[in-house]
Amino acid sequence: MFIDKEILDALSEEARKSPRLRMGKDMRTSAADQSQRMLNAMEPGTEVAIHRHTKTTETVAVIRGKVRQKYYDEKGQLVREDVIEAGGACPFYMVPKGMWHTTECLESGTIIFDSKDGSYEPLAAEDILQND
Repeated sequence: MFIDKEILDALSEEARKSPRLRMGKDMRTSAADQSQRMLNAMEPGTEVAIHRHTKTTETVAVIRGKVRQKYYDEKGQLVREDVIEAGGACPFYMVPKGMWHTTECLESGTIIFDSKDGSYEPLAAEDILQND
C-alpha cells in the first residue's frame, strides 16, 4: 500500500469535518495483526486527554504539520513539552511506557503516524489522568 498526497488530503478533510477534529486510518494489514499502526489527522482545537499506555512504548512520526507533545508526572504537573514538526530536525518521538502525555495540534492539516505494540485496547479509566 502506498500512502500518497490524495489519501493524506482526504484524511485531513475528514478530520476538519469531524466534531472531534481528528480522524484515524488503521494501517494494519488485517484485524489479526498484533500491532497498532495508525495515521491520525488532527486539527487545532482537538482535545486529547492526558493518558498513558501501560503495556507499550508509543512511537510517533509527524508526517505533516506540527504538534506540541506534553509529558506529566503522576500529580498532573507538566514536566516537559516539545514542539515536533514534519521536516524538522527531529520529526519522530517516543513516549515511554507508563508516561502520562498528551498531544496538542498546532497547525491545520497535521498528520501523525502512531505505532504501539500489541492489539488495540481502549484506555482504562485509570489510564486517563483526572487533573482536577
